[in-house]
Amino acid sequence: VQLQASGGGLVQPGGSLRLSCAASGRTLRSHTVTWFRQAAGKEREFVATINWNSRRTSIADSVKGRFTISRDNAENTVYLQMNSLKPDDTAVYYCAASTTIIASAVRSPTQYGSWGQGTQVTVSS
Repeated sequence: VQLQASGGGLVQPGGSLRLSCAASGRTLRSHTVTWFRQAAGKEREFVATINWNSRRTSIADSVKGRFTISRDNAENTVYLQMNSLKPDDTAVYYCAASTTIIASAVRSPTQYGSWGQGTQVTVSS
């Protein structure tokens, strides 16, 4: 499946953005979809994940209470709503998808075969 991440931009601290991960070429209905982020000079880190029917979600401790993940299978899209943004949230955000990943491995970026191109989020005054 081909993924397209969008919605990034420049926002002031405390602001909000909603990222979208849209699929083409194949439906996302059967996929676990996960957001990762990578700040300059740092490793890619897990942000949030959602399983195919939205019954299982998981959020990184660093963004818990501020970020939420959701999906609209009819629109073939997964969303990451980011509120109360901080400068530490500045990174390139990537979405990834898998139909075969097991629950214990969802936070590992090496387990995903399908990736979007990334969207830059910059939080700065």
